[in-house]
Amino acid sequence: MAECQNCGAFVTDRYVKVFTPEQVDRPRVCPNCEDKIRDGADVRKPRSPRN
Repeated sequence: MAECQNCGAFVTDRYVKVFTPEQVDRPRVCPNCEDKIRDGADVRKPRSPRN
């Protein structure tokens, strides 16, 4: 079972398959990381508020 590198939350294998490169087993952020955005190789806070 995979977990988010940022918050440690459980993510499904299907989520990992869709949102991470093939050689990566753990996503950098997940849907539970509401205040984070994937940006290239980094994770950053959003530049504008999300509603």
